Amino acid sequence: MAKVSIIGGGSWGIALAVLLHKNGHHITVWSALEKEIEMLKEKHEHKMLPGVILPEDMVFTADDKEAVEGKDLLVMAVASAYTRETAHRLSSLVASEQKIVNVAKGIEEKTLMTLSEIIEQEIPQADVAVLSGPSHAEEVGRGIPTTIVVGAKSKKTAEYIQNLFMNEVFRVYVSPDVLGIELGGSLKNVVALAAGIADGLGYGDNTKAALITRGITEIARLGIAMGGKFETFCGLTGIGDLIVTCASMHSRNRRAGILIGQGKTYEEAMEEVQMVVEGVYSAKAAMALAKKYDVQLPIIEQVNAVLFDGKSADQAVKDLMLRDKKIEVPDLGWERE
Repeated sequence: MAKVSIIGGGSWGIALAVLLHKNGHHITVWSALEKEIEMLKEKHEHKMLPGVILPEDMVFTADDKEAVEGKDLLVMAVASAYTRETAHRLSSLVASEQKIVNVAKGIEEKTLMTLSEIIEQEIPQADVAVLSGPSHAEEVGRGIPTTIVVGAKSKKTAEYIQNLFMNEVFRVYVSPDVLGIELGGSLKNVVALAAGIADGLGYGDNTKAALITRGITEIARLGIAMGGKFETFCGLTGIGDLIVTCASMHSRNRRAGILIGQGKTYEEAMEEVQMVVEGVYSAKAAMALAKKYDVQLPIIEQVNAVLFDGKSADQAVKDLMLRDKKIEVPDLGWERE
């Protein structure tokens, strides 16, 4: 049995807390929000996971020391916008080589750093890994079969975390491609906004399929330019995560996109969804990375134009459709000219 702290009391962190508790581990849940901790203590249920009852022996705390000291693993489950602040806050309490697995998805707009890079910068003494894949909290909390990937620099660390999380309904693979895993998990949120916008405009399955397939091409194009591996973008944290985020109403990015397609601003959409919409935060960062690495991201570029430049969603779709003619796979040769 391991001592595990979930850093962040949102729905994803709570779903993983339930999973890890069922695996026999001693679980502490920490949140910087006192009201959130009081709600969890009182109700033993998260409002975003109705029906998922939290065990009586699960510990809920807002005390930093209680959450960090003596723990075998810290699960960093705060929204991407708060990753740096939280890592900085807890840094002095983290022991040398203490393991941290980040489960949030995003890219920091100002620095263009992935979340694991932020954690490593703020807590250099930690052993940092990532966990990502097609995994809605609503389904993981209910024990619906899910498959996911742990990425780490060390095989030993990846396998340690794999063993803590894996059970008959939660299959865990391991990978050394930490960068590719994080880029896939972050950039798919921007494409999911595009998929939601298309739904909000009343488009159909053909449009959704086009956005998913061309979207993963964009994600892989940028990811490979940055050093990620092609195979990662073909796997669970690439095409797998993209499919589930573009297709499911559990996806806050898709739901926000639908509202934007119906004419709302991204601020109005996020307020209505009542959850952090990570794709909004990653969209600008994706375009900055595209410029830095000289990569074309036409779908993500149009999402940015709709979100931040006042472009109408239907015009963005038209501009995508009327781009210059292209070869789908440029590296393939022709039998005849």
